Amino acid sequence: MTPEERAHAAANLDPDSVTAATRRLSWVRVLGLVVAIAAAAAGVVGFRTATRPALAATVQSDFMPYVDVTATPQYPFEDASRSASANMVLGFVVSSRGDACTPSWGGAYSLDEAATSMDVDRRIARLRQRGGQVAISFGGEANSELADTCTDPARLLAAYRSVVRRYSVNTIDLDIEGAGASRSDAVQRRATAIRALQLEEQHAKRTLAVWLTLPVDPSGLTRSGRAIVARTLAADVTLAGVNGLTMDYGGSLAAGRSTASAYRSAVTGLAAQLTSLYAAAGRRLAHGAEWQLIGATPMIGQNDVAAERFELADARSLVAFAQAHHLRRLSMWSVNRDQACGPNYANASIVSDNCSGVDQRAGAFTAILASFRATSARTPKADARPAVPTSGTTATSIVDDPASSPYEIWNPELPYAHGTKVVWHHNVYEAKWWTEGDTPDAPVAASTDTPWTLIGPVLPGEHPAPTPTVSAGTYPQWSAAATYRAGARVVYDGVGYQAKWYSVGDVPGIVVGDAGKTPWQLITHA
Repeated sequence: MTPEERAHAAANLDPDSVTAATRRLSWVRVLGLVVAIAAAAAGVVGFRTATRPALAATVQSDFMPYVDVTATPQYPFEDASRSASANMVLGFVVSSRGDACTPSWGGAYSLDEAATSMDVDRRIARLRQRGGQVAISFGGEANSELADTCTDPARLLAAYRSVVRRYSVNTIDLDIEGAGASRSDAVQRRATAIRALQLEEQHAKRTLAVWLTLPVDPSGLTRSGRAIVARTLAADVTLAGVNGLTMDYGGSLAAGRSTASAYRSAVTGLAAQLTSLYAAAGRRLAHGAEWQLIGATPMIGQNDVAAERFELADARSLVAFAQAHHLRRLSMWSVNRDQACGPNYANASIVSDNCSGVDQRAGAFTAILASFRATSARTPKADARPAVPTSGTTATSIVDDPASSPYEIWNPELPYAHGTKVVWHHNVYEAKWWTEGDTPDAPVAASTDTPWTLIGPVLPGEHPAPTPTVSAGTYPQWSAAATYRAGARVVYDGVGYQAKWYSVGDVPGIVVGDAGKTPWQLITHA
């Protein structure tokens, strides 16, 4: 079982897991049970229901920090040297600005655009290639979660399905904040769609773990949060758990109360609420099992509320608390921010997307919170197979096929400028600076010793991007005798080019490896 499957079991009222349900029995079963009891003890004549005893929880724990995928500068979540955690929650998928029922990354990139401009698909494959797991988070604070604005049930289900299938994830996170948290119609649409998607995945013999990520105050879930959990359970969604956003308490945090005291109180309140919510839904949790349905996500460093800061000491305290109570999950917002702001950041009390606002080493919060590990000795399996062969091959036996490579095959005789992407041994690399003759996968002691960054594997079904051509007569034919100045456009061998600077006799496209060496730029749009 993967951690996500175990999370399913922890919330799915199964006799072999953490909970047991009160089930109504058929008259045939009731009659048989009555006879059996009557045979053992006189005077017992019948009953209406039977309850299976709740069994003890199997404790599992994981740390999965959030990544703001669309934040700039882009955080390389796939890079093992940048994070102590190989598991990530990628946020946020929301409604597209042009079509409420079309999923997008942050409202700025369609799924296809994210694949080309941010290499999201390949970077996810790279994370899995090194044994990591990925969850996709829908919603967040800044944009509209799909169910908030997509009112067509069939299209809403299709939108969730397209994300789950495209990225082959078995865990999703529904981050419901702001006005959307109090919209009962959206809450119901979401629950209905997610239940249908879980059934589809189950029919295909796959699992889909579902987390609800909700704001909390020092007493636990807010009223709207409790309503969301209740409606989701009523729709028969199997929850992996509820992840409390232990941050930004605002006026609910009494003056002088510490951040550590607030999250302990919030999570303890959440545990009691889940026991009641599951009971109200007709499900009985075993003693202590409510903690295995809980996640906690602090905002590291300076919070949005100026008076609230989550320090490194708070991170250590949270890990100790989570381990003592056997929480299922810890997260944090976000790995993008897990570094000091530096002396050029004017006011550390103002929240930054890219730094924490506290004095720390880069990655310090991740390193502390990542010590919250699964208690099982069994190694979790990744949530998808690597996209390239991992056994039975050696580097020298791998032959790259230009027909199935999205970029040119690396050539030791060509120079490559910063930002140039190449394919080598079924993987995509990007040049960090000008380089010539440096093998992309050559062994090095540190990442700073190579001019190449490994982006991820060549994905199944990829092929070279077609060279855009222009119709005859669109631009004048290039001439070796002509003088061209910046901005001039020509056609050479059916392809359009624009001059970047003064040029005489420089053949367009002749230097394909290093764009900085040629005065010609390929025209991709007329």
